[in-house]
Amino acid sequence: MATLVIMPRQGQSVESCIITAFNVKVGDEVKKGDTLFSYETDKSSFDEPSPEDGKVLAIFKEEGDDVPCLENVLVLGADGEDISALVAASATQEEAAAPAAVEAAPAAQPEKAAAVEAPAATDVKVSGAISPRARLLAEKTHVDLLKATPTGPDGRIIERDVQRLCDLGLTVSPAAKDGYTAAVEGTGINGKVVLADLNAPAAPAAAAEASVDAPEYEDVKLPNIRKVIAKSMHQSLSTMAQLTLNTSFDASKLLALRASLKAGAEKMGLANITLNDMVLFAVSKVLLSHKDLNAHYLDDTMRYFKNVNIGIAVDTPRGLMVPTVFASNKLSLNDLSREAKAVITEAQNGTINPDKLKGASFTVTNLGSLGIESFTPVINPPQTGILGVCGITRRVKEVDGEDVTYPAMGLSLTFDHRALDGAPAAKFLKELCFALENFDLLMTK
Repeated sequence: MATLVIMPRQGQSVESCIITAFNVKVGDEVKKGDTLFSYETDKSSFDEPSPEDGKVLAIFKEEGDDVPCLENVLVLGADGEDISALVAASATQEEAAAPAAVEAAPAAQPEKAAAVEAPAATDVKVSGAISPRARLLAEKTHVDLLKATPTGPDGRIIERDVQRLCDLGLTVSPAAKDGYTAAVEGTGINGKVVLADLNAPAAPAAAAEASVDAPEYEDVKLPNIRKVIAKSMHQSLSTMAQLTLNTSFDASKLLALRASLKAGAEKMGLANITLNDMVLFAVSKVLLSHKDLNAHYLDDTMRYFKNVNIGIAVDTPRGLMVPTVFASNKLSLNDLSREAKAVITEAQNGTINPDKLKGASFTVTNLGSLGIESFTPVINPPQTGILGVCGITRRVKEVDGEDVTYPAMGLSLTFDHRALDGAPAAKFLKELCFALENFDLLMTK
């Protein structure tokens, strides 16, 4: 019995995933657990294992395709098995995803079902293979396929290659398409190839070389995660009444305790507890007494959380991510340290489940290691606050009539003035500073 392998749904908020690589081709024999293909969301990457032993009978997608969750990707089965019904079902999914598709080619016979290319007329002749999705997009946009750089398997032009031509504005006019057989520089608007270009004399070699000189700048399409971050930050700053309070506390005891924990970690079986872990622990305890900051502002409703779901801002190769440690107020310092490191590592490696990237009731972002003394963190909607942790500086205070220096750690709290006023926010900061200055007492609470 043939088995369909579909695009999994990685988290309830994920609608589609991009196939980054196929590890198999049609005709390959696979064992259960072998990696069939790799795919990614805008924040994580995954490998899809084979659900059983079998032979790859058909592949319906290609590298670079943005595939809706639960849509068919490939078929496994026995050699010679009739999969025509599955091929037809997959074709129906393709048509639903692209309602403006061109007239379909004749249905493939079962033994030909593995083919994923369908010859069709296109505006510009192209040598080599081109995927159906790429061909469809090319017909819609009249792009200059002779200038395409194939990035698909075996030199195939795929959808992203055509999209790049669209982005660059490399097109061919309808009047020129029939006689256009060799790539030329277009003289039309935005470099479009027009009929006059087909009969133009060849340009001198020097001029040709000058035309391909590298520009003084580079345009790079924004990755999906950058678009998500941009949208979220713009929404945050344009819809909230944000205000930031800055303060600092004496970190002498905190640093001493951290040094003690580090020295005895191996003997006590403790995790490598960092200053950031200790701040997360203190925030998780103190926040329970300040419900307006452990909340979501939902237009005409305030959602107050009974537990603290602490979000941790993490700098990753893909961009900013905020994984969540749920019910962090119930964890010991050691357990919180382990949980925090686990989700941070998953975020940095791009393997985190998307469900762990939402649901935070409050966020902590730490720039202290970069030497920042104060800053204005931006709230993650619909949260009502975010704490920025700053670096440690030496400051002076008077003790018994004498000036003494001490290590001061800065804290920057941004809060939504729609949800709470300045005084309650300042009280939270004051209580948090006391808790951090007396961390040994906080651990007994």
